Amino acid sequence: MKKKFTERDLDRIIEMAWEDRTPFEAITYQFGISEQETIEIMRREMKPSSFKMWRKRVQGRSTKHQKLRSGEVDRFKCTMQRQITGNKISKR
Repeated sequence: MKKKFTERDLDRIIEMAWEDRTPFEAITYQFGISEQETIEIMRREMKPSSFKMWRKRVQGRSTKHQKLRSGEVDRFKCTMQRQITGNKISKR
């Protein structure tokens, strides 16, 4: 079952996926979609060259995968950002 997202939600998912320090688990927590679903959204919404560049950058990146992060990083976001709250977009 495909989830329907507003344009604003899609913009936020893409923004979070582009951020180096935001893990896929944060996107799952906020929007209820898996890493694979995030990749599918990125593939569908981006130009092919941009998607390839993004995929190459995030593949294996320790900051994008919670399990690969060091124990020192115990948050989804920068301490300067507002709280992540469920499915509400808190940055805007």
